[in-house]
Amino acid sequence: MKQTTDVELDLAGVGAGPFNLSVAALLSEMPTVRARFFESREAFVWHPGLLLDTANMQTMFLKDLVSAVRPENPYSFLSYLVKNKKFYRFLSAELSCISRQEFSDYLAWTAHQLPNIQFNSEIEHIEFTGDHFAIQTQQGQYRAKNLCLGVGKVPLIPDCAKPYISQRVFHASEIGLKDQDFTGKRVMIIGGGQSGADIFLNALQNQWGQPKSLDWVSRRANYQPLDEAAFTNEYFTPDYVEAFYHLDAQVKRHEIAQQKLTSDGITQQSLLEIYRALYHRFDVLKEEKWIRLLPHRTLTQLRQGTGSDAGYQLTVTNALSQQQETHAADVVILATGFVAPTPACLSDILPLLDLDENNRYTMDSNFELQWEGQATNKIFAVNAGLHSHGIAEPQLSLMAWRSAKIINALVSRDAFDLSTHQGMIEWLTHQPAMEPVSSPL
Repeated sequence: MKQTTDVELDLAGVGAGPFNLSVAALLSEMPTVRARFFESREAFVWHPGLLLDTANMQTMFLKDLVSAVRPENPYSFLSYLVKNKKFYRFLSAELSCISRQEFSDYLAWTAHQLPNIQFNSEIEHIEFTGDHFAIQTQQGQYRAKNLCLGVGKVPLIPDCAKPYISQRVFHASEIGLKDQDFTGKRVMIIGGGQSGADIFLNALQNQWGQPKSLDWVSRRANYQPLDEAAFTNEYFTPDYVEAFYHLDAQVKRHEIAQQKLTSDGITQQSLLEIYRALYHRFDVLKEEKWIRLLPHRTLTQLRQGTGSDAGYQLTVTNALSQQQETHAADVVILATGFVAPTPACLSDILPLLDLDENNRYTMDSNFELQWEGQATNKIFAVNAGLHSHGIAEPQLSLMAWRSAKIINALVSRDAFDLSTHQGMIEWLTHQPAMEPVSSPL
């Protein structure tokens, strides 16, 4: 039975994934701000199905929940190392990047210490009453002056695969949640990003038994590396995000398309490890080749096999030959990414929001949504501004900076100093307006 609490809050967080967790960790320094972050799950988990043995982070560990704006905060990654008695061993390991398992453990370590995180509390309904948000959860009722939306993303399933989702056709995010046995089976991975690479490498190393065959399909032109160059990393700085925000919408779309591999490629370490494993098995050990790498191909159809073939028939379009190809598989793994859903609990508020032509939030530079009640009540959103703030928005790189921007806007003062020195790159040059040139007589 629900208890009626009717607690008054300055900020209610919808969801407690890494991004809202960053806001919560920084707010832990500000006891005068009454904040609570509601999470439907019983404990913190971060893509548990993708915590594979070979899966590493693409983001440096110093880009944690708090360090970029408050390194002395007790919930930094370095604090996690010290408190868990492994600081010196971590240094000796000389890790160029840490595993997803360790970063996940750091996030959980933080989440379960913060008093402003409330687990097992799914928000069922939010209503705006005119001066506050009435929030109904499984644990009771709350009133909040402001909201911070951080509901995360859900697996993106291609339409042609939706009728066949099962134990044998599933999204990559599920692979580590159940016992898998690929022994003697034809396995096909769809998707050429980091998740596809991690799963391919684990399957190649017989993590789930020896497959009969292993195919890796990608619509990309090749198995393309993450662009990690020093100047590329300037895209993941406050200077660039601030400049990007003020660009024309068409320029923003072009920039995002051009920068895809700065955030959505495969790490050089993973590519090299895969290539070396392939070389060892098929050139050194001279195994009969049982893998196929199939780039430049887009999945267009998936259907159940018939007759003696009880598997699946997949049709792909080859962008090079412009021909359709048919391939067979017993197990299909969809490493096809994620999509942001609209939470059902926001159904009453959604008509009040100012959405663009693609039904995306419009927000200011402080990640505050534009909506009917913004004069008195603020709604912030994390991981919802790729179109407005650029490619760093879905990534972990700037989450501490973004959280500090949100908190500064929430409390209407510079609780965190976000001023910076001039960066390496001058993205925009502000020049005085020029006088119009007179036409010659």
